[in-house]
Amino acid sequence: MMEVEFEKKLNSVTGHRANRQQLANEVLENKEIFLVLTQYCFQFSNKSVPKAFWILELLCYQKLEWLVPHLDLFCSKIKNLTQDSAIRPAAKIVLLLTISHFKKKEILLTENQLQQITETCFDWLLTDTKVASKCYAIRSLYLIGHHFDWIHPELKIILEKEYTSHSAAFQAVGREILRKINKQK
Repeated sequence: MMEVEFEKKLNSVTGHRANRQQLANEVLENKEIFLVLTQYCFQFSNKSVPKAFWILELLCYQKLEWLVPHLDLFCSKIKNLTQDSAIRPAAKIVLLLTISHFKKKEILLTENQLQQITETCFDWLLTDTKVASKCYAIRSLYLIGHHFDWIHPELKIILEKEYTSHSAAFQAVGREILRKINKQK
């Protein structure tokens, strides 16, 4: 699949899971297109950035290791995302990466990458970002908090302060993470 053809397909992607999965499957069959996809994710002036992240998220469920050569770019640039429809899949990918690093010990992130992810997750948590992104950020920060000991106390303060002003989904994740943090004492 040539870059121009990929761009046409990316532009025609809809929010329907089957439609997104179809393009993700094409990329899975042709790994060279993965590089093109990652480049689209960070062309912030391109209106297809959210669609590129939708596809990247689906790919990361199956081939998270493909992201490894692009981790420096990914970790340094996600903080610049502004569209909620791109932030949500980026936040999910961050969660997949932190699970891989801390629980599965498969993809190991550098100290710098962990710091960049931490900063971005706190930004998502403290700004007017959609609740799903905040929930992924909370879970990621909890995992990273096992590495950086200052995170859990900060996360606890934020969750306790923000708890009542958010949705039921935020409250459920907040309760779960607060319980885990308090259990560690």
